[in-house]
Parts: sequence; C-alpha cells; structure tokens
Amino acid sequence: MTSAKPELNAPDADLVRVLADPLRLQIVTLLARETLCTTHLVEETGARQTNLSNHLRVLREAGVVETEPCGRFTYYRLRPEVLDALAAALGELAEAARTTLATDRKRPCP
Repeated sequence: MTSAKPELNAPDADLVRVLADPLRLQIVTLLARETLCTTHLVEETGARQTNLSNHLRVLREAGVVETEPCGRFTYYRLRPEVLDALAAALGELAEAARTTLATDRKRPCP
C-alpha cells in the first residue's frame, strides 16, 4: 500500500526556458527596477536594437512584460504576477524536497 503523494504545481517549462536566456534575464532584471523603452535597454545591455526587440517580443508573448506606447516610443514594464506564479511553483518544489529529506524513504530498485 502506497500513500498518496500531494500534487505539485510544476513550474511552467516554457516560462523557465524564456527566462533562461542571459539577455532576457538581464532585461527582466533591469525592468524589475524601472519601466524602460527600447533605447534605454539598448544602452543598458549593449545589445543591438534588432536583437533586443526580438527578445522583448519573446518576453511579451510569454506574458512576462507588457508594453505602454508613449509617443514614438514603447515602454516595457515587468508583470510581477507572472514571476510570482513561477516563484510559488519553485517554492512548492523546494518545500517538497525539504519534506522528502526529513522523511526520506528510498524506494527499492526493481
């Protein structure tokens, strides 16, 4: 007889993949501090504008950032609730691992 294991919310693999890119992670880190336009992000990252725009598109499609047009510029803002959901899912995994460490029962190999 095996005990039922609690269901864990697995982190969104696509979101993890999106954030795993070093430039996208740098963009997210910058946007955590302030809302920025593409020009500012080019200055801060040193990336080419076309490359940066492609990464911003990926972040926008993943729901990580939202845009706000302002004249001829587009400003980007981080959506913290998306990162909160990812952090919660990762936190659940960490808590499950802590529980496993405390009550570790090795499953016999077949």
